Amino acid sequence: MRAAEAVGLLAGYGLDALFGDPRRLHPVAGFGTAASALEKRVYAPDRASGARFAAIAVGAPVLAGVVVAGLTRRQPVLRAVAVAAATWTVLGARTLRAEAHTMAGALDRDDIEAARGRLGHLCGRDPSALDEPELSRATVESVAENTSDAIVAPLFWGAVAGLPGLLGYRAANTLDAMVGHRSPRYARFGTAAARLDDALNLIPSRLTAALAVALAPVAGGSPSRALRIWLRDGHRHPSPNAGQCESSMAGALGVRLGGRNVYFGRAETRPHLGDGAPPLAPDIARAARLSGAVGLAAATLAAAYRLSTAVKARRATAARARSPR
Repeated sequence: MRAAEAVGLLAGYGLDALFGDPRRLHPVAGFGTAASALEKRVYAPDRASGARFAAIAVGAPVLAGVVVAGLTRRQPVLRAVAVAAATWTVLGARTLRAEAHTMAGALDRDDIEAARGRLGHLCGRDPSALDEPELSRATVESVAENTSDAIVAPLFWGAVAGLPGLLGYRAANTLDAMVGHRSPRYARFGTAAARLDDALNLIPSRLTAALAVALAPVAGGSPSRALRIWLRDGHRHPSPNAGQCESSMAGALGVRLGGRNVYFGRAETRPHLGDGAPPLAPDIARAARLSGAVGLAAATLAAAYRLSTAVKARRATAARARSPR
């Protein structure tokens, strides 16, 4: 059955590469609507309520994945179809690259207003005062972080835990985007969602960074430089995971990320990552190209891992059958 899941992971990645996110009735949007309704019922400005909210909102998709896996345990074709559908649903590789290229195109045309208008599709910064270098920096940083969040991490958890892993990770990451940020309403309520997302991304973010280092030549970069910047700067970011992806991307592209970010009234100053000049529009296209290569490598590794576990399971079963009773 794990071999069927390996096929499903690759098929789901292919569907995302071909079609991107569903335009209507996206299941992740439906989950967000349901989570918002649940929040209204359980909200209280304390961590215990936030923990209950996260447990229910993430536990329900995980349970759904367990049920579907149980129903298809003797039907490999249906299992492959279910995993493919789930993988397509939780990935955002094509959409991420498309948004990056749209931003790069607007900046190439010197259409700063159009570029500012598109930034909200990538991150939550206030774009009203941003120029080309700052819009480019925001885009490259978003591409770097979302290569992990929207591509590598769901594939990792799909490889490790199958359907429950795919659905549970996307639920946790969506909750973090909804309530995990620091605001008066979510300062305590969102703690559990933020911590869960951090934990689930610890390994995937570092895998993303390692793949970006190895594949730096795809973006015209040097693996040795990318590795040096990753090891030097990866821990400097306030996030335990975003800094891994952003520093390796900075090293691979030969640019400098970090600086002052404004989030509609709230300003944060981040340490600089990398040694180069601030990125410009051509660097966005290079970042998107590297993100695509990292995603393809991650999908291949995920399928290979799931297939290897299937081979080990068959060997273990055969060994038990041959052993004397």
